Amino acid sequence: MMALHPKVIDLTLDRVWRLLAAVGDPQDQLPPVIHVAGTNGKGSTQAMIRAGLEQGGSVVHAYTSPHLARFHERIRLAGALISEPALSDVLDRCYHANGTDPITYFEITTVAALLAFAETRADYTLLEVGLGGRLDATNVVARPALTIITPVDMDHQQYLGNSLAAIAGEKAGIIKRGVPCVVGPQHPESMDVIEAVAARNGAPLLAYGQHWHVSSERDRLIYQDERGLLDLPLPNLPGPHQVMNAGAAIAALRALGKDEPACEAAVTRAYWPARMEKLTKGALVDLAAPAELWLDGGHNPAAGVALAATLRAQSPRPTHLICGMLNTKDIAGYLRPLAQVAQSLTALSIPGEANTIPAEDTARFAAEVGLPATTAASMQDAISAIRAAHPQARILICGSLYLAGHVIRENEA
Repeated sequence: MMALHPKVIDLTLDRVWRLLAAVGDPQDQLPPVIHVAGTNGKGSTQAMIRAGLEQGGSVVHAYTSPHLARFHERIRLAGALISEPALSDVLDRCYHANGTDPITYFEITTVAALLAFAETRADYTLLEVGLGGRLDATNVVARPALTIITPVDMDHQQYLGNSLAAIAGEKAGIIKRGVPCVVGPQHPESMDVIEAVAARNGAPLLAYGQHWHVSSERDRLIYQDERGLLDLPLPNLPGPHQVMNAGAAIAALRALGKDEPACEAAVTRAYWPARMEKLTKGALVDLAAPAELWLDGGHNPAAGVALAATLRAQSPRPTHLICGMLNTKDIAGYLRPLAQVAQSLTALSIPGEANTIPAEDTARFAAEVGLPATTAASMQDAISAIRAAHPQARILICGSLYLAGHVIRENEA
């Protein structure tokens, strides 16, 4: 499949529409769709919505990307990861229907996911945008039940544009005529664009700061909208930024008519791996002990700010980073806020990734923003060196979801 089209990313919907028609237009046969776009927080918000919906007994499909350790993670079919036989079946059918026509790996696998969802009973379908929104392969549902735009920030400028307004315009491309859109906290220039697109489409907005509010007070989450106030536990997903993601998830659940128990489940039962996740067992955890081992896949400047805030909120403990990133990212922008909260950085080249930044370059960027840095040849070498020098440290592996996937596979080995 990866050989069918030379470009990994090529934003257009022509190839997707062609293949969808060839397999019977599954996008028109899905259970009610909640479509989620944004720069950061898409996955966490979707995980919270799924937890809330499932609390009430709803059966939920969910599509996310990229995967961490196994491709199957992208397709959650009626509440469970798609099985190997089911995945092979829909991929084979899409591959044969496509023939030799050009199509990207993400496009054909997205069509396969939609085909699986259309053929399996469920109450809701959660679709996470892969990149952008307007021309993303998930943007093929004529009338979703709800759309959601999480915070928009600078990322993927080579595909989406070099300004917040341009990027917001791409994200707002998921807004559909007459369909309500939940909007998380936004920069003013992003919000201006989203409001203009919504107005042109007659799409009611449910926007943070206007139609709903959320905050943390005395270790509780306080959510308020026109239906009233909810006093809930703080999100079980760590980090102050998860309060805002929880607010968007609750706003979505309320828009879908769900009750307070569903909203509480959203903040207490969500699971989203490699987002400031403390690893508790496995080969790498054993290697790090007695140091703590944490994993985060955020990779843009806004994610760096959120991660630094999360570390500040943790119990005091020296933090040493192990970092690998792709060469499409703003490395200095990501590392700058982390230099204020971490004691050192060990740089790695991401194994098996052609677009990895060489470890030496990551270390150089770290030093330029004031973070003492060195390099290591492998994850095991990096962990061992930090543990030997700082046995009580918090070791945080960060910088890329591709690195996170490598860690998960090595830890399970």
